[in-house]
Amino acid sequence: MSHTRSGPSLWSDPPPDGMPWTVLHLVTWSAGYLEEKGIAGARLDVEHLLAHTLGVDRLQLYLDFDRPVPPDELARFKPLLRERARRKPLQYILGRTSFRDLELLTDSRVLIPRPETEELVEAILEQVGGWGRQSLRALDVGTGSGAIALSLAHEGPFCLVVATDSSAGAVEVAQANARVHGLEGKVEFRIGESLDPLRPGEQFHVLVSNPPYVTEEDFESLEAEVRVWEPRSALVAAEGGLAVLNDLVSRAPTALTKGGLLALEVGAGQAPVVTERIRSTVGFDPPVVLRDLSRVERLVLATWWGEGQSGLDRIVAGEARDDRISLTVRSQ
Repeated sequence: MSHTRSGPSLWSDPPPDGMPWTVLHLVTWSAGYLEEKGIAGARLDVEHLLAHTLGVDRLQLYLDFDRPVPPDELARFKPLLRERARRKPLQYILGRTSFRDLELLTDSRVLIPRPETEELVEAILEQVGGWGRQSLRALDVGTGSGAIALSLAHEGPFCLVVATDSSAGAVEVAQANARVHGLEGKVEFRIGESLDPLRPGEQFHVLVSNPPYVTEEDFESLEAEVRVWEPRSALVAAEGGLAVLNDLVSRAPTALTKGGLLALEVGAGQAPVVTERIRSTVGFDPPVVLRDLSRVERLVLATWWGEGQSGLDRIVAGEARDDRISLTVRSQ
């Protein structure tokens, strides 16, 4: 590493000839190098990369700041640092992403799971937990790495989760993640667009999707980590980003059982349009919109009851559920 920088830091330059890099010196210098490339959170990324190289966790780096980094470890670290400088996402370099309770294999065939999608899973688990039922069936459309499907199978009362994706490569990654976590028996993967892989008459208690919802225009302004490296087909949708969302709302009644839950992640500003489409689809209760941690209206949930079902009919049938009230409170 011959890069030098101006600045007041003691660690601005590589160590003198004959002196080894220490963990602290390498972390500090490398963070400055990535900062010059315009990468936010540079030091945290460097710590993850170096911990990965050394086979330790990040805490151990802080305990061993004075530890010399020998040439063989330095040789393994340098290409990882260069990849990050090229704006390759950290998750693709490390080959993994943490999502709720799971560590997921992640590469450029799949979208990197986001915290907002963890909130989508949480909303579903809260809803179905109030039902007091087991052996539920869920459908995850556009599964990608399998994050939603595997989390529902791992944490929820589901006997089966069917996960679909139009990308054969994405399904391969998701299947690998299912094997790693011993969930092959609870998650069934199918290749195909939207609800096309479903069998005639097949229905589910939950239909969930984090579909493509980015507009063509917005895609061009995304950070290089997303625009250059992540699969475009998992991000961009036609019709102002609404094509897949509209399709799912229109077709959901064919795939949901009576009292089933439709749960969608949507883009910023899209919730009003999606909720209006749900309201205009006969058989749905009024949808509920939940905000993410950034206060963006991010999640849309609606219960399907079928045509001609009044509220009184549901109460008499024992199908009305108080858990919808809790979701309304969360949306405030």
